[in-house]
Order: sequence, then structure tokens, then C-alpha cells
Amino acid sequence: MEKYTYQKLSAIIIIGFLSFLIVKNPFSDTYMEKLRSDAMTVSSAKDSLLIEIEEKSEQYKIPPQDAKIDRVWKKMPGHNGLKVDIDASYDKMKEDGVFDENKLIFKQVSPKIHLEDLPPAPIYRGHPDKPMIALTINVAWGNEYLSSILATLKKQNVQATFFLEGRWAKENPDLVKLIEEGGHEIGNHSYSHPDMRTLSSDQIKKELVDTNEIIRATIGKTPVLFAPPSGSYHDKIVDIANDLNMKTIMWTVDTIDWRDPPVSTMLNRVLKQIHNGAIILAHPTRSTDAALEKLLTEINEKGYKIGTVSNLLDEKRLNYRTSESRS
Repeated sequence: MEKYTYQKLSAIIIIGFLSFLIVKNPFSDTYMEKLRSDAMTVSSAKDSLLIEIEEKSEQYKIPPQDAKIDRVWKKMPGHNGLKVDIDASYDKMKEDGVFDENKLIFKQVSPKIHLEDLPPAPIYRGHPDKPMIALTINVAWGNEYLSSILATLKKQNVQATFFLEGRWAKENPDLVKLIEEGGHEIGNHSYSHPDMRTLSSDQIKKELVDTNEIIRATIGKTPVLFAPPSGSYHDKIVDIANDLNMKTIMWTVDTIDWRDPPVSTMLNRVLKQIHNGAIILAHPTRSTDAALEKLLTEINEKGYKIGTVSNLLDEKRLNYRTSESRS
């Protein structure tokens, strides 16, 4: 028994002595101190990087722009601003530990005033800082060119806005469905293509309501955009469309395709006039069918995105780095 107690006591003494040596070992002290120093250095570097991103973020801020009624262009959409996403930017830079503006990540900031906050007014264009163009195609005839035009849009991966005459939509439900199935936006182009300025308020409303009902019955969606035939309108027409939850859409670039111009003439006319926020007016004509693929290609090559009117009027910015971006 005494021998067992002695062995146990000896083991405790040896363990205690070794522990003392390890704790007081100068080499161990140096090693632990280095670990602490390295950890503090890393932590300090991270903190300083985060502080630097926070301090520099202000110089990269772009304020949002409110929607407004312009003296020339009437109702114009706003445009989102940008601010640095500090946490996402830090995550992007922390591995290198140094600030790199090429790794900054941004998030959008909405304006305070939106299109819906403004009184009724026609819309001619999108925001001048948005590198996007909307293609509109007004349809009251031209069935023989529609399938080819739709095929070209599909090939180019472009969605357009088709403004349909109600009478035409009633007679051509399969073509209406074909347009909608292509992912295109469908708007109201009146029922019988009259000069809207010559109609009474009740007649104006009937033209719009009858067309909306036909389109809704055909594709299950009610138009939110109205394009007056020949661009003929007055304030009361815009007000009635607004009461029916529709924006009145005009254009800034006219193909004048109804005159059947040569392809080169039409391309030259349109490409000389395009700009940020442009709305192009076209119809299902021989000229548009023949020129469309070349036109879309050249617009893309100039750096513009092509889309629907609703996409153009959206306040969202294009071409900025998010946390999902690869760059």
C-alpha cells in the first residue's frame, strides 16, 4: 500500500515539475507571444481595412435622381443611386488585406419621388443616364410580317413592347398569344385607331376599356401602357388613361417605316438619333422586318441594352458590381 502511494506521489511531482518547465520555458513564452502578436496584427489589419473602406465609401456614392415633370420631355422616370456595400466590399478585399477600388461592391439607393407620385403626363423617354432603349411596335395591320419580326426578336434575345389595336386583337387572338408567349410586353393602342383628340371623354374611355377587355380575355393580363394612335393626344386623354391605371407612352425616335424606306435609309435615320432612354417607334412593315436584325445588332454594339418600355422606365441601374458579380 505504501509502495502504491509513493508511486502515485512521485507521478504527481513529475507532472507538476514538467508543467512548470513548459509554462516557464522561455521558448514557449516566445512562441505564445508571437502567436498573440500575429493575431493582433491580423486583427489590426482587418480593422484598418474596414475603416478605410468606410472612409472612402463617400467618394464613390452616386445620389439617386427623382422622377420629375420635365419642361420638354414631360414625365420622366427617376434613376437609382449607388452606395458602397461596406460589408460585401470588405469580404471581397479581406484576403489580400488592402483596399482595391476594383473590388468595391455596390447597392442601389431608390429615389424619393417615383413616377407614380407625379401627376398624369405623357412619357417620351427613359432616364438620360440609363444606357437602355425601348423598342415599341404598334400593331393594327401587318400580319404578314409579324412572325418574322418575332423570330428576329427571339434570335436577338430582345423583348419589345407591342401596342395592339383592340379591333385587331379581337380578330387575331392567336397572334396576340404568340406575342405574349415570346415574353413581350403588350400595351393598348385604342380599339379602332381614331384621332383620339376628336372624341368625347366617354368615347375615349370606351376605346381604352374595350381594348383592355379584349387583351385581358386573350392573355389574362390587363395593359398598363397606352400609346395613342399617331401620337395624337390632349391632357384629358392622358387623364382618362391614368384613371384606368395606364401610362401614356410616346417616342423619341421614329423609324417612319410606314413610308417603306430602304433598309439603309431606315438604319441611318434610327442609328443617328438613338440615345440613352430612347423609345423607338416601329410597325410590322416590310422595312422593319428587313432592317430589324441589323438594327438590333448595331444598337447593341453601341453599348445599349434593348428592352420593353416598362423595363426602360424602371429606376434600377444597369452595369454595376453587386455581391453576385463575378468581377
